[in-house]
Amino acid sequence: MENLGSGGIIVAVVKQFWPVWIALALTFAVSFRFKRRLGLYGKLFDSTIAMIGFALVMFWVFTAIFADMIVTYDVLAQISQMKNKVPGTATPDGAGWYLLGGDHLGRDVFSRMVMGSRVVIIIAPFATVFAFMVGITLGLPAGYYGGRLDAFLSFLANLILAFPVILLFYLLVTREIVETGVPQYMAVVLFLFPIAFLLVLINSRYYVTPVLRNTLVLAVVIVGGYIYLSLVSEDGTKIAVLPNAIDLIHMPGNILIVFVSVVFVNAPTVFRIVRGIVLDIKTRDYVAAGQTRGERPWYIMIWEILPNARGPLIVDFCLRIGYTTILLGTLGFFGLGLTPESPDWGSTINAGRKLITIAQHPAIVPALALMSLVLGLNLLADGLREESLKD
Repeated sequence: MENLGSGGIIVAVVKQFWPVWIALALTFAVSFRFKRRLGLYGKLFDSTIAMIGFALVMFWVFTAIFADMIVTYDVLAQISQMKNKVPGTATPDGAGWYLLGGDHLGRDVFSRMVMGSRVVIIIAPFATVFAFMVGITLGLPAGYYGGRLDAFLSFLANLILAFPVILLFYLLVTREIVETGVPQYMAVVLFLFPIAFLLVLINSRYYVTPVLRNTLVLAVVIVGGYIYLSLVSEDGTKIAVLPNAIDLIHMPGNILIVFVSVVFVNAPTVFRIVRGIVLDIKTRDYVAAGQTRGERPWYIMIWEILPNARGPLIVDFCLRIGYTTILLGTLGFFGLGLTPESPDWGSTINAGRKLITIAQHPAIVPALALMSLVLGLNLLADGLREESLKD
C-alpha cells in the first residue's frame, strides 16, 4: 500500500473529523437563527473575530466529545515498525495509515493529538470555574467591606502570587509533598467554595421566603455535598471518606494534583480582579439605593454588584482558560503531575522534542493544536470585550 501524499493526508484528516463538522454546522445554524434572543452569546455572531475564535474553541470542544469516534488507533498502541514514521505512512498490515505519522514509540500522533484535547477540555474549564468560585467568594466581601478583611485576604493573595508559578507547581507535585497528602487537603478546602457560593446566593435571594430557601439549601447540601465528598475522596489515599460502591466520581491522584494546583494559582488573580471591580462599583448610585432600601450586604454583592461586573469577568474567564491551557501544557512538558504516557499535549510535545532532529511532526502537531485552542480563546475574549463595550 502506497503512502498518502499531502493531499491525501488532508482529505483523510478532514474525513476523520466528520462528527465535529456536523456539530459545528448545527451549532452555528441554531445560533444564527436565534442570536437576537441569546443575549451576549448571540452578539458574538455580529463579530467576525468572535466567530472565528468561537469556531476554533468549539472545534476542540467537539473533538474532545467525539474523540472516541475520531481516533484511528489506540493512543497507547505501539507498532515498532512505525517509530518516527512521517505523516501518511501505511501500517505494516496495510489496514490503514498513521495520518500524522508515528512517535518515538510507534504510537499514532493523530490519535494522541485528538485524545489529548479531552485532557485539556476537561481540566482547563473546570479548574478555571473553581478558581472563579474561590476568587468571587473572597473578592466580593473584600472589596465591599474593606478594612482588615480586605487587608488580610489581599495579603494572602499577594503571598501566593509572589511565588514563581513553575516553582510552586513543582513543590505541589513532587512525590514527597504528594505523600504527605497536602494536595488532597488543599482540595478539601478549595472544593468547598462552589458549595459556599451557592448557599450564599440562595440565602441572599430567597431570604424572605424561608420555606423555598430551606428546600433549595437542603438540595445543595445533599447533592453538592455528595459531589464534594466524591471528588476529594479516593481509595488508598489520605482521604477515603466514601466507599467505592457509592463513590461514582473518580478523579485520579495525578489529575487531582494538577487540578488543585491550577485552582490554587489562578484564584488569587481572580480575587484581585473581583476586588478591584467591587471597589469601583460599590460607589455607584444603585448600590447606595439598595443600601437605603435596607437590602442585606450579600444580596447587594451578588445581585447588584456581580451582574454589573459580568462583562470583564466573562472576558477574563476566556483568557484565563487560555492561560490554564498553556499552564497544563507547561506542566506536561516538564513532566509534572500527569503520567508520562498521557496523551496531553504538553507531555506529547516533551516526548517529541527529544528526537526533533530526526522527526519534527511528533512535537509540531500537538504544539499547533495547543496554539490553535489558545488563539481561539484569545479571539473569543477579544470579541466578547468588543460586544460588552457596546452595551
